[in-house]
Amino acid sequence: MESQLRNLVLGFFLLSAIFVSGVKAWTGEIHGRVVCDVCGDSSIGPEDHVLEGAEVAVLCITKAGEVLNYQAFTNDKGIYTVAETMSESDRWDACLARPISSFHEHCTQLGDSSTGVKFSYNRPSGFSHRIKPFVYRPTILPAYCI
Repeated sequence: MESQLRNLVLGFFLLSAIFVSGVKAWTGEIHGRVVCDVCGDSSIGPEDHVLEGAEVAVLCITKAGEVLNYQAFTNDKGIYTVAETMSESDRWDACLARPISSFHEHCTQLGDSSTGVKFSYNRPSGFSHRIKPFVYRPTILPAYCI
C-alpha cells in the first residue's frame, strides 16, 4: 500500500513538472493521394483509379535543425498520411514528399510531374498540409486508350 501511495505521489509530481514547464505541444499532418492514370493522358477519367499500398516518403527538417524521415503507404482510398506531435520549438520547418513505389501489377511507371514536392510547413498546430496527387501510369497503355 505504501509503495502504491509513493508511486501515485511521484506520478503527480512528474505531471505537475511537465505542465508547469510551459512546453507547448504542436501537431502537424501531411497527406495526399496516389492515383493511376490508366490512359496516360494526364486527365482524370472513368478508367483511372486510386492506388492502394503505394509507398510515399516524407522528409522534414525541424526548426531545431533535426531531420525526420517518414514512410507512409496509401489506404484503400489511395490516401497516405504522416502526422507528428512535438514541441512548438521543434516543429517542422520544411518538408519534401516523394513517391517511392507502386505495387499495382500494371500501374508502375511514375508520371513526369510526380517526382516530389518540396514545401515550407507554416501551418498552425492541428492543421494539415495537402500534397497534389502523385501519378503512376501503366508501362503499356490499354488498347481502348489508343
